[in-house]
Amino acid sequence: MDLKTPIEYLKGVGQHKAELLKKELGVFTFNDLLQHYPFRYVDRTKFYKIREIEADLPSVQIIGRLASKEIIGEKQSRRLVAQIKDETGVLELVWFQGIRWVDKILQPGLVFVLFGKPTEFNGRFSIVHPELELYNPSVKKSGNLTLQPVYNSTEKLKQAFLDTKGLQRLLAALLDMAAGSVAETLPGYLLTKLKLLAKREAIQQIHFPRNADLLRSAIHRLKFEELFFIQLKLLRNKLLRTQKFRGLVFGQVGGKFNTFYNTRLPFDLTEAQKRVLKEIRLDTQRGVQMNRLLQGDVGSGKTVVALMSMLLAIDNGFQACMMAPTEILARQHYTSLQHLLGEGFLKLALLCGSTSKKERRKIHEALRDGSLDILVGTHALIEDEVQFKNLGMAVIDEQHRFGVEQRAKIWRKNSVLPHVLVMTATPIPRTLAMTLYGDLDVSVINELPAGRIPIKTIHLFESQRLRMFGFMRQEIAKGRQVYIVYPLIKESEKLDLLYLEAGIEAISREFPLPEYRISIVHGKLKAADKDFEMQRFVKGETQIMVATTVIEVGVNVPNASVMIIENAERFGLSQLHQLRGRVGRGAEQSYCILMSGNKLSREGKIRLQTMVKTSDGFEISETDLQLRGPGNIEGTQQSGVLDLKLADLAHDQDLLQQARNEVIDILDDDPELGAEKNLRLKEYFRQNTPGISWNKIS
Repeated sequence: MDLKTPIEYLKGVGQHKAELLKKELGVFTFNDLLQHYPFRYVDRTKFYKIREIEADLPSVQIIGRLASKEIIGEKQSRRLVAQIKDETGVLELVWFQGIRWVDKILQPGLVFVLFGKPTEFNGRFSIVHPELELYNPSVKKSGNLTLQPVYNSTEKLKQAFLDTKGLQRLLAALLDMAAGSVAETLPGYLLTKLKLLAKREAIQQIHFPRNADLLRSAIHRLKFEELFFIQLKLLRNKLLRTQKFRGLVFGQVGGKFNTFYNTRLPFDLTEAQKRVLKEIRLDTQRGVQMNRLLQGDVGSGKTVVALMSMLLAIDNGFQACMMAPTEILARQHYTSLQHLLGEGFLKLALLCGSTSKKERRKIHEALRDGSLDILVGTHALIEDEVQFKNLGMAVIDEQHRFGVEQRAKIWRKNSVLPHVLVMTATPIPRTLAMTLYGDLDVSVINELPAGRIPIKTIHLFESQRLRMFGFMRQEIAKGRQVYIVYPLIKESEKLDLLYLEAGIEAISREFPLPEYRISIVHGKLKAADKDFEMQRFVKGETQIMVATTVIEVGVNVPNASVMIIENAERFGLSQLHQLRGRVGRGAEQSYCILMSGNKLSREGKIRLQTMVKTSDGFEISETDLQLRGPGNIEGTQQSGVLDLKLADLAHDQDLLQQARNEVIDILDDDPELGAEKNLRLKEYFRQNTPGISWNKIS
């Protein structure tokens, strides 16, 4: 049987249910339904006595004799109440729906197996709408003694009788009919070596496990397979790139690099920066395109490393570019590079959406004739009319904000692929880096420049607001500046904007003119107004900037020493960490104050406690992954690889490493997957990843 058969052809589905399954669950084929795995299991292997029931039990299964039943109330308040007894006590059962059908089944004196969630009221237990079946002592396994699967469903599916029970019935029918068609995807030698269940058995046991051990084995096998094929795809891509596509050779460290390093660099490089530059230097000598991810906390000195990488390209007769996701950030990079390089050292230009036509023409001309050395800009860099004479190095900052296709357009700006350095100030947990960027080489700057004073982070509740105002006055009196950031959540922009305005009113009352001046920046302002307000703050004309998260990246004001984040519990950890990184850029002690409501959720508490406890971006990112899961971390939506149905990157780190190690061993031994023992892998890829080339590497 073909598991690609459309789901409407499964007995019991039909056109209406098929449309619902497609729309609500993304189930289009038999195979999609087999991969709609349970999210938990109900243990039907245990029977309780009535006296053993406790209020915190998620569910209980009981054998009891019907003692009495009664229909109470009228119309809306009508309900069926029954009493079930065993030798230890009495339990009440209640139905508000299906009363007529249940009333027929409930005959006094009969013994039933019932299952449901117990609730306690005035010391007595009851179960509302229990599952019910007649007890048959001659059937050994009465009560369906299994771990029963529970599936995700929706209200619309439930209305079409596709609740957990309905989905169980469909899957049981499908497995009876098609279990033999489940093809093995992993090679036999790998199954034997790692003691993995066969695919067919794993699918059977994950839906209808015979026992807890087999369920664990099934989940382990299917998780391993998910992670294994992600790694095979990524590492095969890397192999193809490094062995098939030639890259530019930067054969020398020349005059520009050496002059900058020896006479213009305003500070000593950290050991971490030197290590990363050495890695980049080696990459660019090998004749293979570099694809390197540079991770480093806010303020760790990634921009200097990027500049020196671009100087390598220029010394070898090539041009370089640096692309940022926003105009604010692009301008900041441009200003930083100008400041570092000084006048007349080389030719630098900025290209953004707001660049005039006249200036654009000049830039395009200088790019084509090779007189422009470095171009900094936004998405404008990937426009078709932007043509380099010989692009050798492309730096992409905060690269998770660009789509895959946008990044690829930069690569195509040269006949031979330019070297690519992608940077992020959002530290990525190790497991996430292995899955999102497993085909890239990863460098980490895990050291802050000497003399940088750690930021002090404090959590204050709403009831401590006056203390926060007093602290602001003290810092402003010392000549410092303050950020106050409000949340802006997409679903309710208007509401949040009003909230921001209310905040501005309160700040204006506490810090009145002419003694204090305030800049106001939010996403609804026109670009020119936003820039004007930011520049006032940068120049020190205002002491307080009240803003939304538009200042998360792209504002560098060394004199700003206080970051106040309002409703901090509404922000994710990585965003809080980014915002905190806006201060601490000068020589003075800086502070981050997290303001929150007096009542916090468990997750809110953990987030704020983590921020107070550590400033290590990688530790923060690991906690973020534990709390939110990979699907909610910035950048994962654009990765195209994180369609995980079972594996959990926060908890399956060892399994991911094992899968990656196995893939490395297989590709080292057989890069083409041409050996007989690996043909199953090659065939699986041919069918499931049409974008991967399996032509002979040469």
